[in-house]
Amino acid sequence: MTANSNQGASSLKTVPDLLDRSVALFPDRPAYSECKGDLNNWRTLTWKEVKTEVEKWSKALSASGLKKGDNVAVLLPNSINAALADLSILYSGMTPVPLHAIDTPASSAYIINNSVSKLLIVPKTLRWNAIRSACKDFPNLKQVVVVGDDVIENAEDSPVPVTPLKEWLKAGENEPTPTDRPTEEDLAAILYTSGTTGRPKGVMLTHTNIVSNAMGIASESQLDEKDVFLSFLPFSHTFERSCTYYHALSIGAEMKFVRNATTVAEDLQYVKPTCFNTVPRVYEILYQKIQSDLSKESKTTQALAKLAVHIGWRKFCKKNGLEVEPSIFSWLDPLIWPYLEKKFSKQARDALGGNLKYSLVGGAALGHANGTYFCAMGIPVLQGFGMTETSPAVTLNKKWLNDPITCGSPIPHVQIRIGEDDELQVKGPNVMKGYWNLPEATAAAFTEDGWLKTGDQAHINDRNQIRITGRIKEIIVTSTGEKIPPNDLENAILGDPLFDQVMVVGEGRPFVVALAVVNPDEFAKVAKSVGADPNDPATYERKDIRKIALQRIKKAVASFPQYGIPRNVWLLKDNWTLDDGLLTVTLKNRRGEIAKRYKDQINYLYHCPQ
Repeated sequence: MTANSNQGASSLKTVPDLLDRSVALFPDRPAYSECKGDLNNWRTLTWKEVKTEVEKWSKALSASGLKKGDNVAVLLPNSINAALADLSILYSGMTPVPLHAIDTPASSAYIINNSVSKLLIVPKTLRWNAIRSACKDFPNLKQVVVVGDDVIENAEDSPVPVTPLKEWLKAGENEPTPTDRPTEEDLAAILYTSGTTGRPKGVMLTHTNIVSNAMGIASESQLDEKDVFLSFLPFSHTFERSCTYYHALSIGAEMKFVRNATTVAEDLQYVKPTCFNTVPRVYEILYQKIQSDLSKESKTTQALAKLAVHIGWRKFCKKNGLEVEPSIFSWLDPLIWPYLEKKFSKQARDALGGNLKYSLVGGAALGHANGTYFCAMGIPVLQGFGMTETSPAVTLNKKWLNDPITCGSPIPHVQIRIGEDDELQVKGPNVMKGYWNLPEATAAAFTEDGWLKTGDQAHINDRNQIRITGRIKEIIVTSTGEKIPPNDLENAILGDPLFDQVMVVGEGRPFVVALAVVNPDEFAKVAKSVGADPNDPATYERKDIRKIALQRIKKAVASFPQYGIPRNVWLLKDNWTLDDGLLTVTLKNRRGEIAKRYKDQINYLYHCPQ
């Protein structure tokens, strides 16, 4: 941060403090921008204008009969209105309850009722109608505010009054601006975790939790008010919430919103952000596209591309104090790199806008091949570790100390240790207050001496960087008693461009098998190599095709113990998605749902081995 943007940092205790500081220091600088249709048509609010709008929204909350301590559910896509809703709720001493935009109506209804939310903000009346169709009774909800509809149709039978945003804001015009501001120990969010089974739990995060995390990230990033953030992940995702949204707020930087999930690549090109935080899947897709495009080039170009990665990786290792792979030709690196940098590295950087200075990757593990490639190309990909219960950041790699096979070292004021069964445990101002109305679950989440149990197994190296080795609850235990961490296996397999998504299976079974969604271009090459039609669904089930895929899997995981290497594979054409319920909002596999969906195929793999 610059000297000005760091002014008074020690006095920042609540999220409204962050807003007030940005308004005071940078009143006329852009704060939030969103595209209104055409890419050349953007709406932008300065920090001074944000504060004015927040006060309007705060008065409307008061006019709705809400008071400090009340909970407000928000189901909005990332947008200026989503930021105004969140900031006004916090400014009024209330607690936002973000809902997942892709969640089912029944789950949204459950969260609204479980959190005792008094007001709900939605983008369209249709969204509210879907929610109330899943649940007829909302005993605590007083009002529904619709942001995107000026006229509410067929709302007469709604169990709760429904009001367009304009009318709602107008109703608050004569209200005094709320002055009952939050304290640092008041709740700043109830974020519901998206577990693979059972009801989601509401994680209670205080202002101290969130502000300490945002400021800790800011101290590591060294970004300032002149930087531009591109917001992609939903605000209901705690990674986006603290690492992008509140991070930008804490330094007074501008945040632009992507138009939607399908326009990310184009938006990156147009916005040219200096900070873009995302989940590994985005980098996996970009890596696969680069490799697919490269496969169409000449053998000479492909060889030069591999050389660029080798030289770029050696440069990266030297910069970050990592062991450098030996090469008798490394003395040529300074002579060759300028040409390779322009031909390959610059192209990769330009795919992300060309100005990227900082890119945190979280929510899941970054595959080794992806991490190596992007670091070698000079793209500042920094893996971290966190969870909703820790606001979320626990550790981050640093720009000057980056090891992509690790999740970095603790951010300021956070402590880590390795407990029983190699479990990573955390203590610090970022650790949650507890689970909403679940005292037993809260108690079970902590050790007797007050450390949060993450459920992740980890190793800490001599540079105090952690490497996640598996999930305690996700460790596969075969019928022979062997223990296998599935994430490591899956990440290794994803290093082969044939595979877009992978899940390994083996709990209680004699050996491990894999379900794999294939890359269509790579699969077509494999199919044609044996004279098969890649467009014929039966080709995916052919034994010779699956044998080739299995051989590639075995090559990718050759360094793993023999008992951990899959012995069979089932190939799939269609990607697992959020919409079909097979991925979490952080784009991780819903292991139970996938296993249930493909139960017959899994059984076949064990009864008809390769």
